[in-house]
Amino acid sequence: MLHYHGTPITPRTALATMPGRHFCVSFMAPHDLKWCLQHGASVMLDNGAFSAWTRGISIDWLAFYEWCGPALRHPHWAVLPDVIDGDEEANDALLKANPLPREFVAPVWHLHESLDRLRRLADEWPRLCFGSSGAYATPGNSAWVGRIEAAWELLEKSGRKPWVHMLRAMKEAGQGPWPFRFSRQHQHCQEPQRQQQSASANTRTYGAQNRCPKPQNNPHQD
Repeated sequence: MLHYHGTPITPRTALATMPGRHFCVSFMAPHDLKWCLQHGASVMLDNGAFSAWTRGISIDWLAFYEWCGPALRHPHWAVLPDVIDGDEEANDALLKANPLPREFVAPVWHLHESLDRLRRLADEWPRLCFGSSGAYATPGNSAWVGRIEAAWELLEKSGRKPWVHMLRAMKEAGQGPWPFRFSRQHQHCQEPQRQQQSASANTRTYGAQNRCPKPQNNPHQD
């Protein structure tokens, strides 16, 4: 499982010692994007929805598309816009408005949403993100584990094999038996004003074997 290091990294000078790692750069804190694209193994461009939700502000999604669009080439990819506490209709409407190529983006399935929506997303997209939410907002507790197991059971029984990134639950995703391909911790993609952990506490060394390969086309896609 690939681990993404969230930016900004403190102290700032530590970032220069981290070429070859995988990075998460948020639309809400975008100033390290150029360096990460030049020196990172891969970059996940986060839509910033969670940060905006915690602040009670809205995101200009057209500006997000303009920001991340030029960076989308293998192995870099972006998390598509989502409504953290929205219903399935609101999140589906955002996906219908997506102008970016599907090969380089991933929609979010929120754990409180139906398994039918997960099945539909897995049919249509080669890469997905799981987001903890609603009654399953606490990674690692019994409700969360049960929901994750139900989601993977559905994917396995249906033969659907998208690449799945677990948002903000790296520890729990890594400890379980589930075949997540990517993960990051919630404290990794932080806004500049938040207290951040030191780079030494948040980084691991990854070699060429952890380069981000291309996801295969979903056999269930049209």
